[in-house]
Amino acid sequence: MSLAYIAQAADHDRIEWIGGKELQILLDGSHTRNQVTVVRSSLGEGSASPLHLHHDEDEMFVILRGHGIFWVGDECREVGEGGAMFLPRGVPHAYRFTSPEVDLLTICTPSGMERFFRTAGRRMTDPRPDGWEVTMEAMAAAAIGGGQEILGPPPG
Repeated sequence: MSLAYIAQAADHDRIEWIGGKELQILLDGSHTRNQVTVVRSSLGEGSASPLHLHHDEDEMFVILRGHGIFWVGDECREVGEGGAMFLPRGVPHAYRFTSPEVDLLTICTPSGMERFFRTAGRRMTDPRPDGWEVTMEAMAAAAIGGGQEILGPPPG
């Protein structure tokens, strides 16, 4: 017997992320029997990930709005609205967004990536400490517990 999960927008866990932007965890391991994580991100120009890789999950991106530069292995590609990519585990990658607004869907299988976001970020329902921000140190510490490896700062 499978257990379905249905949620409304108000049910999603909202996480403050880099630059005060927002991630919404739409589906996580607790709702998908650890099969998949789905995150929707509202980001802006200059938002960037460090160069990193995942040891435990494959990652997929779909750009719903906006565009950016993606580094995957030895390749560097501009990807725009409607673009999609599949990044198998073990492949170093990073991104930097170049449009004023970005709406990004991230899908990871199996689940687990949500732990990284929750550890490095801040639940928006929690009080915001003065001066709080997502730092490279916070991401590196969260990555260790989440099966990821931070390889360096964002390229470019």
